[in-house]
Amino acid sequence: MILKGRAWRFGDDVDTDAIIPARYLNTSDPAELARHVMEDADKDFPTKVQKGDIIAAGKNFGCGSSREHAPLSIKAAGIQAVIAKSFARIFYRNSFNIGLPIFESRDASDKIREGDVVEIDADTGIIRNLSRGEQYTAEMIPPFMQELIAAGGLIEWTKKKIH
Repeated sequence: MILKGRAWRFGDDVDTDAIIPARYLNTSDPAELARHVMEDADKDFPTKVQKGDIIAAGKNFGCGSSREHAPLSIKAAGIQAVIAKSFARIFYRNSFNIGLPIFESRDASDKIREGDVVEIDADTGIIRNLSRGEQYTAEMIPPFMQELIAAGGLIEWTKKKIH
């Protein structure tokens, strides 16, 4: 699977409150959550982000509370992947559970700049920065996690296994 999009840049320790502020946790409607994604980090982000975009961030992305709303709001906003140096473990698992591809890569995280066009080969872990002519390597996604992404998340994967 090849993912290609424009990058948005965020720093280290982006917590779940920055991803989706707690004041919006009274809904689990993906469209409503998407209208507020990352707004405390960049108030205009929800209106600027476009379907197919990619987030590049520093270390410990998704730290804080264990809310599934965080990766759900990112996916609902049309962001097709997140690249970071590292992810908080619960965010990591929640992302795969809802079918949001995430990639750990120290080099990509350091070198991708906002607005760069990035291409990710999810099968090989190769990330290409088409704007800068650079290539980076991400940690390989375990086969089971790749199945979850391909299915659209844990619930869809389970439905396919049952039928």
